[in-house]
Amino acid sequence: MTAPKNWQKSSFSGGGDGDNCLELASTPTTFHLRESDTPATILTTTPTPLTHLLDAIRAQAL
Repeated sequence: MTAPKNWQKSSFSGGGDGDNCLELASTPTTFHLRESDTPATILTTTPTPLTHLLDAIRAQAL
């Protein structure tokens, strides 16, 4: 499987070309996440598990 080329930085990464940020790319059925300082390591998931993870993080932040 080839990861997409449309990587986007997290809005929390700040400006500039820093090496400490989360990047996200997507296809119609999957999400790909990677750290900018280790771009060869990619986590691939589908929308449902990622939604559950984000919901759990939000619930802990309340």
